[in-house]
Amino acid sequence: MMYMIRRIMQTHAPAGNILIRVMVGSVFLSEGIQKFLFPAMLGPGRFEKIGFPDPAPLAYFVGSFETSCGLLVILGVLTRLTVIPLLCVISMALLSTKAPILLGRDFLWFHVGKASEYGFWAMVHEARTDFAMLMGGLYLLLTGGGSLSIDALLTRAHKGAEQ
Repeated sequence: MMYMIRRIMQTHAPAGNILIRVMVGSVFLSEGIQKFLFPAMLGPGRFEKIGFPDPAPLAYFVGSFETSCGLLVILGVLTRLTVIPLLCVISMALLSTKAPILLGRDFLWFHVGKASEYGFWAMVHEARTDFAMLMGGLYLLLTGGGSLSIDALLTRAHKGAEQ
C-alpha cells in the first residue's frame, strides 16, 4: 500500500509545474468557496437553474471537493489523486452548462441558460476556463506535482530514509 502511494506521489516534473498547480488549484479553490458565500448565485441556486435534482446537497458536496482538492493541488499534496475529483467536476460542468449552449436547447435534464448567442462559437467562448482547467488537470494527472511540491518533498525524504 505504501509503495503504491509513493508511486502516485513520485514526480520528475520540473519546478515550473507549480504554475499549473497554482492556476488549477486556485480556480477550483475560489469557485468552491464561492458556492458557500453566494449560494443563490453560485451554489444551490445555480445548480437548481441548471436542472440538477436535489441541488443543495450536491452544490455543497461539489463546493467541498473544489475547496479541499483545490488547496491540496496548490500545495502539491497527492496531486495525481486530488485532480481526479476535479476532473470529474469540470467534466460535469462542461456537460451540464456548455452542451446546452452548443445545442441551443435543453440537453438531458440540463437547462439551457439565457445567452446572447448559441452554437459552437458561443460554447467555445463560454468554455474557455473550463477547458483550461480540464487540460491543466490532465497535465497534473500525468506529471504529478513537480519538484516544488509536497509530494516531491515527501518522496525525497522517504528515499533518503531508505538509504
